[in-house]
Amino acid sequence: MVRRHMSRLFTLITATAAAVAVAVPAYAAQPQIAAVNDLPTVINNITVWVGGIAFGVATLFATIGFLLYLSAGGDPTSVEKAKAAFKNAAIGYAGALLAPVLLAIVRGWIVD
Repeated sequence: MVRRHMSRLFTLITATAAAVAVAVPAYAAQPQIAAVNDLPTVINNITVWVGGIAFGVATLFATIGFLLYLSAGGDPTSVEKAKAAFKNAAIGYAGALLAPVLLAIVRGWIVD
């Protein structure tokens, strides 16, 4: 029963990833004009990238924790591994939320 649900979940995740992979290049095909950015703009771009990567990694850990918990079947070792993955995901989300704040502090040191 659990394997059937995991198979359906995996199929749903794969289909969603494939749909996103097909849709994204349509927007990325527009030509970009190279421009020189000032330091606050560069720091803002870094903030966006760091937050996006941190949220992505935290979501990956949350998904891994969910799948470990789903497939644990009452095994205490697997449940502890799932709880550790959930804890790491929470730390990742906290870091992603704090990244803009920390980079704003750094921007204040550099720009002002």
